Amino acid sequence: MGKITEILSTAQKRAKEINAPYEGALLPIEAYEILQIAPATKLIDVRTKAELEWVGRIPGAVEIEWASYPGMKLNVYFLTQLEQQVDKEALALFICRSGTRSHNAAIAATNAGYSGSYNVLEGFEGDKDANQHRNVLGGWRARGLPWEQS
Repeated sequence: MGKITEILSTAQKRAKEINAPYEGALLPIEAYEILQIAPATKLIDVRTKAELEWVGRIPGAVEIEWASYPGMKLNVYFLTQLEQQVDKEALALFICRSGTRSHNAAIAATNAGYSGSYNVLEGFEGDKDANQHRNVLGGWRARGLPWEQS
């Protein structure tokens, strides 16, 4: 079994375990590995423009807000913007701050015909620790994966 098949198979099992209605659930390192192995894969960062500017960006990610700051009003053009930037046949990996908005984005994309939709668990910043701080317990950034400060 090839590396990509192994990673995707694990992600698909993980999604079934949590009853996620999209193709799979990836850990950040798995998402990064897939991006290296299969360059046609798209990483879609659904965080707000404010988060991208203030917290950091993932180089090469497609940036489409799921909701806008302030107020976290849903982006009614999300699917239209996704269709303009990501082919429905591509592996589409969705990431946000901690994995919740990307979970919802992956569901919406799946329902819109993106059969290869995966959620990146832990997100960019991971969960809060005992001191209510992020970037300590998991997440793309804490795991040392490529990112840049805006």
